[in-house]
Amino acid sequence: MLKAYKYRLYPNKEQREFINKTIGCARFIYNKMLGDKIEHYKETKKMLKNTPSQYKKEYEWLKEVDSLALANAQMNLDKAYKNFFRDTKAGFPKFKSKKKSSNSYTTNNQKGTVYIENGYIKVPKLNHVAIQNMIEI
Repeated sequence: MLKAYKYRLYPNKEQREFINKTIGCARFIYNKMLGDKIEHYKETKKMLKNTPSQYKKEYEWLKEVDSLALANAQMNLDKAYKNFFRDTKAGFPKFKSKKKSSNSYTTNNQKGTVYIENGYIKVPKLNHVAIQNMIEI
């Protein structure tokens, strides 16, 4: 059986800005890649395989955030896109809205890059953020 824990984060002002920037960049990359996939499909009737790294040259500010958050946005888009072509009942992927979308992003724990220690959680590019254990799920 797998266990999950829910934590409440207490970031300082700079960390809050970084989290908001990362959320915005993940939403931007999702929308940009979806728009490019739609355009490419209209022109060629083939699926486009694009990655977040292709956009970092044009949009330098994408380099400032956690690359794994952008990669996870790409994976979410690819999954939604493939689900639509597999079963049209799933619906075509929708653009993410700043107002309607949940403000979150996902990162990965690669070789211990995310860990909890002394009431703080260490997250890539964010350093130590104060936490409070909420519940065990």
